[in-house]
Amino acid sequence: MSTEPMRERVTTYVKSLQDQIVKALEELDPTAPPFKRDSWTRPQGGEGQSCVFAVPPAEDGTPSVNTVLEKAGVNISVVHGMLPPPAIKQMRADHSTIPFDPEKPTSLPFFAAGISLVIHPRNPFAPTVHANYRYFEITDPDAKVKEGNADAATATAKKEPLAWWFGGGSDLTPSYLFDEDAAHFHRTLKTACDAHGSALFPALKKWCDEYFFIPHRSESRGVGGIFFDDLTDGPHQRLTVASPESAPERPRTAEEIFAFVRACGDCFVQSYVPILEKRMNTPTEAHHRRWQLLRRGRYVEFNLVYDRGTKFGLMTPGARVESILMSLPETARWEYMSEVGTAENSEEARLVEVLKNPKDWA
Repeated sequence: MSTEPMRERVTTYVKSLQDQIVKALEELDPTAPPFKRDSWTRPQGGEGQSCVFAVPPAEDGTPSVNTVLEKAGVNISVVHGMLPPPAIKQMRADHSTIPFDPEKPTSLPFFAAGISLVIHPRNPFAPTVHANYRYFEITDPDAKVKEGNADAATATAKKEPLAWWFGGGSDLTPSYLFDEDAAHFHRTLKTACDAHGSALFPALKKWCDEYFFIPHRSESRGVGGIFFDDLTDGPHQRLTVASPESAPERPRTAEEIFAFVRACGDCFVQSYVPILEKRMNTPTEAHHRRWQLLRRGRYVEFNLVYDRGTKFGLMTPGARVESILMSLPETARWEYMSEVGTAENSEEARLVEVLKNPKDWA
């Protein structure tokens, strides 16, 4: 088992995964402009790199070149600083080891590292995809460092965290539903999950269906995938075993959970790129594009109204707004009382039916 602090191992991993995913997407469309690599530093502590794909429009508003992707971002961030009392109070609901005295509220040192990506293809038959994997820890400002003579950053890294957890997931959002695509995406994630515990995929698939739901539309954002948060070495209300005597059904140690997270991240290219490659050149008509833009409107609604990551990011001091809003599509559409998607037996209506009644694709 590695003696390197988990924060450093996660940092190394998300940087490597970002390179892997961006390379796979660039190889799929070699004549397109490359992703823009934008490295940045956070004044309050930390750094990151946003890898963003976008094509500047021509003067008439049409794309200047025809590309597989319309807009995409594969971002990593590695940040640290002081967590304010309101955030500590909120997090303590799931992590009782975090100290909090309402009479004497104080800030605590935190560290967070993760990768977040959203891919919006140009072709209406190619689905949008989202993935996010992250690690968070809180340390005791008064704890002694295990090894002396270290600078401030190294000293903090060597402290035992008061609390730590992993979160993440990946989900698919098509405008036009191909059952084989949804099945491939889910089965790839299931294979990654099953290697680390039989309880994982069913619980995380259900969690994903519940999380990516748009209440005011009474429908899901897409066809789901997996979603998890607050995964640590303690009990988790979403992951239970049938009895104490049963075999372990989930990863429980930091080492085991990190291995599970890596398995999910490592299967991203396999889960998505074959689908994109299959659909990216499908012939389309104007009404297909119209429906795609209407579905993207739903995507925007969820991200700005309900997504916890977006809201938390925008409220964080020193937030990098451009990176947070990278998830939004370049173009979306809203129509008053649109009839699209209501015609019985249409391809659009078939998608809406699945969004209102999630299926077991795996």
